[in-house]
Amino acid sequence: MVRTKRGVASPTPPPARRRRGQPVGPRAPAGRGWLVYVLRCADGSLYTGATNDLPRRLAVHALGRGARYTRSRLPVALVYDEPARGRGAALRREAAIKRLARPAKLALVDGRSPRPGARARRTAR
Repeated sequence: MVRTKRGVASPTPPPARRRRGQPVGPRAPAGRGWLVYVLRCADGSLYTGATNDLPRRLAVHALGRGARYTRSRLPVALVYDEPARGRGAALRREAAIKRLARPAKLALVDGRSPRPGARARRTAR
């Protein structure tokens, strides 16, 4: 029995604290690193995300429990994926792809290198 702050005995110890970025459940099997993916939605739009378990993430998207953006644009299809060295690298690459203009994203998905002038969208400052 473990004592709590209120002095009441608890039959189980509290769960171990986890650091930011650590998986909640069991670790992903070896060989499954982080990657960035692009989905084509039913309306033709593109959605970019990052994950360390692509089959599970695609299943979640297909069930309508993935990102809010894809929930109303089902079905979705995987059109591009790219491995990353780690979580940080995957999130940086995801952000870089999201900044691309649509023609550059389509070129990336089709396997062509995007035009230099179409690389990034202009953002309002």
